[in-house]
Amino acid sequence: MIYEVVTSSLKPGTVGEYEKRFAEVYEHRKKYSELTVFWHTDIGPLNQTIAVWGYASHEERARVRASVLKDPNCAPKTNDLIVREFAEIVTPTPFSPELKPGKMGPVFEMRTYTLPAGEIPLMLENWAFAMPRRITFSPLFAVWYTELGGLNRWSHIWPYASLAARDEARAKVAAAAAWPPAAIAIKEGRKPETFVEQENKIMVPAKFSPIQ
Repeated sequence: MIYEVVTSSLKPGTVGEYEKRFAEVYEHRKKYSELTVFWHTDIGPLNQTIAVWGYASHEERARVRASVLKDPNCAPKTNDLIVREFAEIVTPTPFSPELKPGKMGPVFEMRTYTLPAGEIPLMLENWAFAMPRRITFSPLFAVWYTELGGLNRWSHIWPYASLAARDEARAKVAAAAAWPPAAIAIKEGRKPETFVEQENKIMVPAKFSPIQ
């Protein structure tokens, strides 16, 4: 499974209109493939939408995109609202849950790290070790790393019932010293991962998002 993550930065005050136009076109677009999830940011970089499309393979993505590009009814008329867009192809980690439509949030936290080149294997090792204990405090939505687009990027996403639930879960994790994986690796004499950059955003799903 791969995911295409399309992040659109919009003009201030236009997120609602963008989602309205996107939703109208999506009713036609989803006959080719359905969204996994669609969010807009609430805290962090504002006026962003994040559309995530799942595909079984690169070949399936190529087939779907070829069909979509031939169909003019699949493209929302949103150019007047967009400041910039970028897309990444990401691969889920082995411990990333299967994503299915349903209720998970409605608050989602996405933390994205840029790593030194070549450190993805180390991240996979350290996080696979730490994750079983971490998810006893709150469920995991996804962990994935980039394959195409911005390279050496690692994202982990956590769903919460509210911001208060997020704060409570994070406090419990800190008290139990169950996170982060790098601290656990150091404590056990293993090599910790390092980061070049870190960013964070709190997101909420659009009304038409299959995952809420």
